Amino acid sequence: MAVLKLQSLKPRPISELSMKVGSIRCYVSSCRAVLLPRFGGPEVLQLRPDVPVPDLKPNEVLVRARAVSINPLDTRMRSGYGRSIFEPLLPLILGRDVSGEVAAVGASVKSLTVGQEVFGALHPTALRGTYTDYAILTEDELSPKPASLTHVEASAIPFAALTAWRALKSTARITEGQRLLVIGGGGAVGFSAIQIAVAAGCHVTTTCGNQSINRLIAAGAEQAVDYTSEDIESVIKEKFDAVLDTIGVPETERIGINLLNRGGHYMTLQGEAAALSDRYGLPIGLPAATAVLFKKRIQYKFSRGIEYSWIYMRADSEGLHEIRRLSEARKLSIPVEKTFSITQVREAHEAKDKKQILGKVVLELD
Repeated sequence: MAVLKLQSLKPRPISELSMKVGSIRCYVSSCRAVLLPRFGGPEVLQLRPDVPVPDLKPNEVLVRARAVSINPLDTRMRSGYGRSIFEPLLPLILGRDVSGEVAAVGASVKSLTVGQEVFGALHPTALRGTYTDYAILTEDELSPKPASLTHVEASAIPFAALTAWRALKSTARITEGQRLLVIGGGGAVGFSAIQIAVAAGCHVTTTCGNQSINRLIAAGAEQAVDYTSEDIESVIKEKFDAVLDTIGVPETERIGINLLNRGGHYMTLQGEAAALSDRYGLPIGLPAATAVLFKKRIQYKFSRGIEYSWIYMRADSEGLHEIRRLSEARKLSIPVEKTFSITQVREAHEAKDKKQILGKVVLELD
């Protein structure tokens, strides 16, 4: 087992990284990272050459990042989403997904070793993200990288797939033969959910834009409804055991609820905790969000006999290892539309903001 204790050293650039192979000690005191010093547009992102690398805790792993993907959460946080939580803690490092190699491990890490290729994702509220040469994640947030995937391909998967996994496996607990509706199957979470459900033997229907229909049918969806030209409720005739709503507006919530069997699960990615906290401040907003969720759960439980949940990504070691297995078997993938160098992070965020690139974007680190 490789054991590391990062020592407090005078800041040095990455080029001065030193390793003692015999005892597997690694000293990295500073590295490149993209900082978010204030909220705003892509222009606020700053690539700094000498951002400090914290000491590792016993359960943490230092990862030499090779590729990190851009998630919608990144651009929303950059613009001020979660301001009530994150503003007092600025500057932040954005980024959740990562693929790279283990550079060092904390004293209690058992399953990973220095030099091993890994992929994984940080939880949504992490302050030190993955837009950096050296990312820090816990052992439970990482898994060996699927050998058949490149770092770019692997980095696109964990955060979105773990979000879908939490909805389908941890919340709805889908089983073979059940029927699932994915509202908004064209995005990374929706596309992951379709593939996870198909691999579990479920029957999947989805809604999407016209440009995504063929891709979602190829992934195993039995029906893909173009929401831009068809009336969803007229076209979809059956009822479902679970609905995952990746759009989360009042109209899609109404449709999803109406298409559920009694005893089914409605799950939305658009929980209101951060939005209400941003609007009213944490002391008022967080209790208000809790009250909203409780009210909806009671309302739908007694009026419809269904379960109602807000879905957020959480670290799940077992889930990530299953995602790795599915990815290795080519049963789960998220296509990458374009890559940028980490030095082009502003251009990448601008392209996502302007919807010039609808698919997955990955930042490469050399």
